Amino acid sequence: MSRKYFGTDGIRGRVGELPITPDFVMRLGYAAGTTLVAREALPSGERPAVLIGKDTRVSGYMLEAALEAGFSAAGVDVMLCGPLPTPAVAYLTRALRLQAGVVISASHNAYADNGIKFFSAGGKKLPDAVETEIEARLGQPMVCMDSARLGRARRINDAAGRYIEFCKSTFPNELDLRGMKIALDCAHGAAYQVAPAVFHELGAEVVSVGVSPNGLNINDGVGATAPDSLKRAVLESRADLGIAVDGDADRLLMADAQGNLFDGDQLLYIIARQRALRGMALGVVGTLMSNLGFEHALSRLGVPFERARVGDRYVLEMQEERGWPLGGENSGHIICLDKHSTGDGIIAALQVLAALRSNNETLSEACADLFMYPQRLINVALPAGFDWLADPDIGAATEAAERDLDGRGRVLLRPSGTEPLLRVMVEGEDGDRVALWAEAIAAAVGQALVR
Repeated sequence: MSRKYFGTDGIRGRVGELPITPDFVMRLGYAAGTTLVAREALPSGERPAVLIGKDTRVSGYMLEAALEAGFSAAGVDVMLCGPLPTPAVAYLTRALRLQAGVVISASHNAYADNGIKFFSAGGKKLPDAVETEIEARLGQPMVCMDSARLGRARRINDAAGRYIEFCKSTFPNELDLRGMKIALDCAHGAAYQVAPAVFHELGAEVVSVGVSPNGLNINDGVGATAPDSLKRAVLESRADLGIAVDGDADRLLMADAQGNLFDGDQLLYIIARQRALRGMALGVVGTLMSNLGFEHALSRLGVPFERARVGDRYVLEMQEERGWPLGGENSGHIICLDKHSTGDGIIAALQVLAALRSNNETLSEACADLFMYPQRLINVALPAGFDWLADPDIGAATEAAERDLDGRGRVLLRPSGTEPLLRVMVEGEDGDRVALWAEAIAAAVGQALVR
């Protein structure tokens, strides 16, 4: 059965439009709850329990209430933790021995969107098969449990403190951040309270921006998807470096003292390089979008590298198959499986900082042996149902680009898993040629759409 609602990162859309409506989300909570009840063999009289967290979007209040009602109707207890990063919900689900975690967030999208993500009892994204089972149950009637078997709800008042301590525990005991000034951009999102506390309690002087959410300003010119905000904060505060996360804090971007930006590939390289220098056995999983220069630099370190499909869930799946601790995307999702069960922007930043502090290096010095190939990514709006793979002109433009690059670059076309877009990416040694071909292929897509 193909999935109708679940994409590569849960269910996402515009608030008020299917599937992000209160009635659908209540049915989703019920379907997920009945799936949990059917799958879990709990002691007699014990109900399954889930944790619900959210980011700072104003619609989170409405969707939280709808989910809570659906789970309760299915006989599932609900624990509420309020605004917390997505990886915090994954951690607390595991730490509290719950059956699932749910995050209400549209990650890096604007406030008018929202979404629902699920985590398993082990703090990992649900497998495709379980999401498919939940979708199948969405088509079944919603039958409320009798009153004695309804789920109950309560708040976890110390959730933020628990997560702060967990993040700090991933930083080496022999190191601290004293003497370091960090500009920290929290995107007016889920990390606005916890991230400043983590870095401050490790000794850094923290200059925080994007920490005044009002329900409507998440990711609005701030955070990991708006890098000018981070560059400005670093330069104006004369910080040693900058850290930015996105709205749900599972994505990371960093900048050095000069405002130079470092993406997920570069940051993952710094983490992998440090572990390789320490003689640790490791491999790294990237994606189809990972830079060729990143792959070549890892090869020079003797670190195995494999590419997964785009999406952190697929990176994680390949990491587990290979038994490799490190993986990530150039967009800034970085997974350190020896530290956490999922990608975590705060924890990934701490691993980069640990490498820098251990070697007394800057971000630029740690990346001195990494040459990033020029890349050009163009997003083209893609109507639902348009078969871009079958269009001969798009195919011809792609083949022409590949012939011209002649093994010294790559062309990748892929539909977004979270937005109605076709992503056109060209990469190669010559930046001008890369840009030329990316624009030519994007133009071919645009012309195909109007024919």
